[in-house]
Amino acid sequence: MAAYLLRRLLLVIPTLWAIITINFFIVQIAPGGPVDQALANIEFGQTTGLPGGGASESHSRVNLSANPGDSQYRGSRGLDPEVIAEITKRYGFDKPLYQRYFTMLWNYVRFDFGDSLFRSNSVLQLIKESLPVSITLGLWSTLIIYLVSIPLGIKKAVRNGSAFDIWSSALIIIGYAIPSFLFGILLIVLFAGGSYLDWFPLRGLVSAQFDALPWYGKITDYLWHITLPVIATVIGGFATLTMLTKNSFMDEIRKQYVVTARAKGLDEKKILYRHVFRNAMLLVIAGFPATFISMFFTGSLLIEVMFSLNGLGLLGYDATIQRDYPLMFGTLYIFTLIGLLLNILSDMTYTLVDPRIDFEGR
Repeated sequence: MAAYLLRRLLLVIPTLWAIITINFFIVQIAPGGPVDQALANIEFGQTTGLPGGGASESHSRVNLSANPGDSQYRGSRGLDPEVIAEITKRYGFDKPLYQRYFTMLWNYVRFDFGDSLFRSNSVLQLIKESLPVSITLGLWSTLIIYLVSIPLGIKKAVRNGSAFDIWSSALIIIGYAIPSFLFGILLIVLFAGGSYLDWFPLRGLVSAQFDALPWYGKITDYLWHITLPVIATVIGGFATLTMLTKNSFMDEIRKQYVVTARAKGLDEKKILYRHVFRNAMLLVIAGFPATFISMFFTGSLLIEVMFSLNGLGLLGYDATIQRDYPLMFGTLYIFTLIGLLLNILSDMTYTLVDPRIDFEGR
């Protein structure tokens, strides 16, 4: 197992390199980089959002926009060539493509993502501030999905083919078919002051006066803010785990040891929760990291944007809109790294839950 774990960890390196490299060169052919935006802002008299000249050295470390010529830049029309050259140098695009690429790789190996182009802070600090929000949303969603899906799946297995099994399956399939962002819009319209009720806040994870609240008030305020985003995130997450639990229990119930236990006169609940539960839940418990990955990655971006939660998804979205390449690639790097490590953890969990599983032997 140690050799298998080592191989998986070593595979993280080329995977990260491939993802960052592919996105780096895609950016080279994408129009509208940060220099283009800066020149356009100057031409139209909008100086807000431009970084100060004192940060030019740190900006030059991981800028990934195309290396533009003056004649190719929309924002360069009517501007002094010296101004264009100064801004291009400030953002680090006066350097050759290969030099910027290898500088970026070296900095990323050291987790040095540079500074944001349009925010007065380092990329790493912005990620540190945003990551807890995304993790919180993912953990709450995963916890609720497990608390609902496991009992529901067990009951569906016990009452397989009944009316309860049929209509509950219909409900979770409908929930699975509804996109989380569409359900989020419905929640906003109904409960967040959209057109009907104004029961829940629409922005942020806590209120502005959060620090002044007592400890119980902080808990209530936090739960008040997180309710709608979590509900919107989990709406489509019940189907997979519920059906997995149901099928696992049905498979175990048909096995010979259950028939033997019933023949001995054991109580049905003891058979179900003392024997069947332990064996049927191996796959469900081992799948926890994978479920968290899906909640963390799939639902975070749109939900964070809709509910103005300052998480990693919203941070990456804003960076993409602003062409803030150091911040955009920093969030991509962290997202990818977390996903790869959690996938490894998922495999390790299978082995811990069921020692008969041997990935190294495979």
